[in-house]
Amino acid sequence: MADRHLHEPTRLVLTALADTPRHGYAILQEVLTITEGRTRMLTGTLYTALDRLLQQGLIRIDREEVVAGRLRRTFALTEHGRHTLTEETERLRAGAAEAERRLALGAPRPKLRTNRGTA
Repeated sequence: MADRHLHEPTRLVLTALADTPRHGYAILQEVLTITEGRTRMLTGTLYTALDRLLQQGLIRIDREEVVAGRLRRTFALTEHGRHTLTEETERLRAGAAEAERRLALGAPRPKLRTNRGTA
């Protein structure tokens, strides 16, 4: 994964699982927390991402249980997933640092005052 970046939903799901295993609804709630309410992930988007991340070996099923007659899966980050998220975090940090550097170079400079007309 070092040669391409993660799409935002993937990065958010991996981030939500970075500290503890979570089931689907808890991941959705954690994404809201991580983004301070700016991103409300749809259930279909979440489960499509989870299926893909399972296939890629970035997450694993931590446990399964039946709750109210329905199967609830709890997902956890794998070592590969942790490594991928770490690389993505470093990539984003480097990009932000470069943007800050360039913004500082282009910062408006104070205008010089001239004392014209005084003798």
